[in-house]
Amino acid sequence: MAPALLWDIFCKVIDNHGDLGVCWRLSAQLASQGQRVRLWVDDPAALGWMAPRGAAGVTVLHWPAAQTCPAPGDVLVEAFGCDPAPELIAAHAERARAGGQKPVWINLEYLSAEPYVERMHGLPSPVLAGPGTGLIKHFFYPGFTPATGGLLREAGLGVRQGRFDRAGWLRGQGVSWQGERLISLFCYEPPALKALLDGLAGGAAPVQLLVTAGRASAEVGRLLGKPLRAGEQVRVGDKLVVTPMALVPQPEFDHLLWSCDLNFVRGEDSLVRALWAARTQGTVLQAVPFIWQIPSFRRSWTGWTPPRRFGRCIRRGTPTSRRRGQSETWTSPVGPLACSKPAGGPWHRTIWPRSCFGLSKKSVKIQGFAQTRCVLWTGGQAGPSGLMRTLRRVQRRQPSVPL
Repeated sequence: MAPALLWDIFCKVIDNHGDLGVCWRLSAQLASQGQRVRLWVDDPAALGWMAPRGAAGVTVLHWPAAQTCPAPGDVLVEAFGCDPAPELIAAHAERARAGGQKPVWINLEYLSAEPYVERMHGLPSPVLAGPGTGLIKHFFYPGFTPATGGLLREAGLGVRQGRFDRAGWLRGQGVSWQGERLISLFCYEPPALKALLDGLAGGAAPVQLLVTAGRASAEVGRLLGKPLRAGEQVRVGDKLVVTPMALVPQPEFDHLLWSCDLNFVRGEDSLVRALWAARTQGTVLQAVPFIWQIPSFRRSWTGWTPPRRFGRCIRRGTPTSRRRGQSETWTSPVGPLACSKPAGGPWHRTIWPRSCFGLSKKSVKIQGFAQTRCVLWTGGQAGPSGLMRTLRRVQRRQPSVPL
């Protein structure tokens, strides 16, 4: 086990909870390995439902509302360019100038499958101005190859999946399930949402759509002409039942993904959880198919990652050629993303029901499939191991940091 260090992880909540979700998972997994973590958050309110029990070894500090700045720790993690508290940065720099230990400053970037990630991962970036002058940041890029930081995956995930009781969990959530296909919906406001609802409502097989709280529930309610409330089912047409879900802690969100036959996910944190999602079928773990909506604000970035490039990384573990096209269509049927289907007609009205059911039927069944997928995408490393490897590399360059 790595030596116990004090980690300061800084996070800003922008407009959704993905950044906080990633930072909380990272904090909790570091603490589970014996590390001490201070999670600095500008808006920690969402942790009330995301992690109601907290985690041993993790202290949440409301930033910048904290009245005093504690002594700096050993490792500083700046999540997604959030600009950590200048008082703490200044304290780190002052201690380094006084001959004390120099901190490890890690700049945690967004997940990407772009080629530059392997080149940039771990590179140093000297701070030349501001309160941190003289310190050195190091880039940390999560990714899908051994040359990147890998993906977050907690220990024992496969064991949890093997013991998961699908029917029991659904009953506990108040979901009335009679064996129909289940689809989870966690999205922003995709243009194809109305077509999806219409297609499912007029489809050949019964479907129950489990709609997550927040923007997905609000948009579905708008399209249906009535607000959705957790626990109140809405029937649409002959075949579709819409079930609004309440806000749930992170482990329960995993259970939602494991319970469904198809998952619609958005952003970064839920994408990674969808990648890991699997359910026991007999004696094998069967991967659960998913369709991903890329965050809209990332399309304006110079190096944003289109779904097709993620697909090239993912398909080593599972066939995704059809799924890539559906992700692009779901995100933007007409717009900056190229459709994989010919133009000239509302074809998405008919492809959604087929894709929802066809993917479920054709999911690959391989013994230990989810575990194999983990090894492929994290280079054999699970949890925050990539971050610890980066830390050790920096420690060798900065011998004043305790090993």
